[in-house]
Amino acid sequence: MEIIDGRSFSELTLELIALADEVVSMSKDFDTDRQTFAQFALLVEKFSPILSDLRDNDKFIERPSIRKAVESLEGELKRSKSLIQSPNTSTSVKHVEEVIHNLGWSIGLLLFACLEQSTDFKEKIGELHKDLMNARFSSNSSPTSSRGSEFVSELKVEGEIIEEMVTLDIVEVALKLKCGNDEDFRYAVLGLNELIGSGNVTNKLIVDEGIITTLFNRLGSSKPDNRLATIQMLRRLALEGPDNKEKMADAGYLSMLVKSLTRDVEERREAVGLLLDLSDLIAVRRRMGRIQGCIVMLVAILNGDDPVASRNAGKLLNALSSNTQNALHMAEAGYFKPLVQYLKEGSDMSKILMATALSRMELTDQYRASLGEDGAIDPLVHMFNAGKLESKLSALSALQNLCILTENVQRLISSGIVVPLLQLLFSVTSVLMTLREPASAILAIIAQSESILVNQDVAQQVLSLINLSSPVIQCHLLQALNSIAVHSTAAKVRRKMKENGAIQLLLPFLKEKNTKIRSGTLNLIYTLSKDFPEELTEQLGETHIHSIIDIISSSTSEYEKAAAIGILSNLPLSDKKATDVLKRENLLPLLISVTNFNATSTSTACLLVESVAGVLIRFTNPSDKKLQLLSVEHGVIPLLVKLLSSVSPVAKCRAATSLGQLSQNTLSLRKSRKSSWLCIPPPAGAYCEVHDGYCFVNSTFCLVKAGAISALIQILEGDDRLADEAVLGALATLLQHEIWENGCNCIARMSGIQSIIKVLELGTVKAQEKALWILERILRVDEYRMSYGESAQVVLIDLAQYGDPRLKSTIAKLLAQLDLLQVQSSYF
Repeated sequence: MEIIDGRSFSELTLELIALADEVVSMSKDFDTDRQTFAQFALLVEKFSPILSDLRDNDKFIERPSIRKAVESLEGELKRSKSLIQSPNTSTSVKHVEEVIHNLGWSIGLLLFACLEQSTDFKEKIGELHKDLMNARFSSNSSPTSSRGSEFVSELKVEGEIIEEMVTLDIVEVALKLKCGNDEDFRYAVLGLNELIGSGNVTNKLIVDEGIITTLFNRLGSSKPDNRLATIQMLRRLALEGPDNKEKMADAGYLSMLVKSLTRDVEERREAVGLLLDLSDLIAVRRRMGRIQGCIVMLVAILNGDDPVASRNAGKLLNALSSNTQNALHMAEAGYFKPLVQYLKEGSDMSKILMATALSRMELTDQYRASLGEDGAIDPLVHMFNAGKLESKLSALSALQNLCILTENVQRLISSGIVVPLLQLLFSVTSVLMTLREPASAILAIIAQSESILVNQDVAQQVLSLINLSSPVIQCHLLQALNSIAVHSTAAKVRRKMKENGAIQLLLPFLKEKNTKIRSGTLNLIYTLSKDFPEELTEQLGETHIHSIIDIISSSTSEYEKAAAIGILSNLPLSDKKATDVLKRENLLPLLISVTNFNATSTSTACLLVESVAGVLIRFTNPSDKKLQLLSVEHGVIPLLVKLLSSVSPVAKCRAATSLGQLSQNTLSLRKSRKSSWLCIPPPAGAYCEVHDGYCFVNSTFCLVKAGAISALIQILEGDDRLADEAVLGALATLLQHEIWENGCNCIARMSGIQSIIKVLELGTVKAQEKALWILERILRVDEYRMSYGESAQVVLIDLAQYGDPRLKSTIAKLLAQLDLLQVQSSYF
């Protein structure tokens, strides 16, 4: 229990109760002006119950503000006692009124201090406060009461006098608001709220006392709880009248409220609400848009978790969006609905302003998606179709920024923009020439969507524009054509391009100095040549083949080299004329020099190794041993073995094919142990157990001596099945004629049998055919039949039941080998 000046709070209230009772008793016994003092006694009698409640409530003991109010009441009661003890009959009525009003003032302090307490207790104090402040005495009055027979003399209540008394309250509140400490300030805010709620204070008094200015002055330095209470009070005052809003429209005050947008949830919610209340003033909307961070914070609140604050932030943003600059600031913060609304319904200048800003914004994909969802595409397309030059240019630039996102590309195609874009590109009107570059750029982007193929002639129209355009536009058009040509459903489009002489049209660009144009040309020819290799040699001719090889040798672009080699890989393998041209151009050493084996798996790196491996199939043709020897002398075999470990399944497949072609001739090229050259001792390690002779990589093309077997088997153990057939074809060359058993031993030694069984389970039909052929030879060996027969039979039985019918006869032979089926069985 807190003790101050030697008395506890309980002792203080007891003494005060006794003092009040003593004043009541003395008043009743007063001889002069009995009616006045009797009425006075009735009012003072009401103090004791209130003081008793204070004494019995522990919550009041530790409250300095309450003790201060009680001590003030004690002083006024002591003055009352002195008045009664030393009466001045000529001024007794006036003195009694003063004493009563002073007591009312002290009770008012107690009311402010107890505003957070229960409603019943506050009502008791409030009723007494009103009675004391409204009391008026007349020595001639008869004993009446405004609330029944309780009063023995009439209380006169006059309006002008009430206002005067309330003025005393608002003055004290204003003083506490201005100069009080944090606790006094909080109570004063609560007291002001009570005064407004009870209707005992006019807005004029609030204005006269400078309450709004005081509240804003304290807002910046107050504690969080007081800031919240202050903003809530300002919201209440804003509703009292337009004059109050005008006073709150000061730019400095608005800046303080914007700072509150960054604070805790409740303060942020109230600040948004107050700013919304003020936003019906034009000056407020104008000033808010200029406050740094205001719109950014409002957008953040709009997207936040507080539904009340979010809703009000949305309303406020909508109010602020009447200013075009505010709408732009909102867009920069990621809120695009006002901007889109201007694009749809604004003036021509507003539309141009919004589209131009949109074209210059650094948009994330999320923002682009939001703009697309909010409907920005259609009005921009309408601007392009129907607007004047400036509108068209700003719309195209904005669309170019938006259609980087795939979803917006689809929206753009659906808007029907392809035909107008092509019409513009064909236009020769000088005023529209500046629009051709952005139009071609957009066409290049939207061509990435397969939906562009709904316009059947788009590729041919774009192709016919190539020679009529500037280099920048040519780059965009080639990019568009390349995108169109690679679509999975573009086979008819590619055929039509080829029939209309696309390759012949593109060939002159191979000598173009502009790298982008040359790269785009090479890529498009490469794509088209994959579908129609038969006529490629004739279409290219030796001159253009020479140009392509020059690009491979001189270009610094990996992509150019990859596309150029890709074109050469599409030349028909059976075309001997093409082979002779490539030999004369000394292509082989060039291929080996440009092939690097870095760890990257970029599309360009994959294309390069795939293209090189594709060309090498030509130079390892098994029917031309001289050509094979030429290739091997240039170091093809080590390159092919490295390609088996490429990240590209296509490169692996092609490398395995080439190694298999070389290995087909190994048996005929081996040196027998009985050969006449044995008079010269063979090099150490030259003997090959598989081929049962002396093998050398550079002369017999032996897979074993090349170290290729383990790399081939490793491919079968992987998850990609593309190269299975080529790998098995290469391994099958080890099982020819009299060396088949040696080959089986080699595959078994390299742990390859189980990998072959895996292909039976998971591979394509052609790969399964080769795997069955190899497995049939392996299972002829008793040792391997015992070791691998059980795992093989599970797969074979399953394959017999569910596999391709073309495999059944071979499966039957294998099951017979495993004694699971009679050789003459009619099961198959």
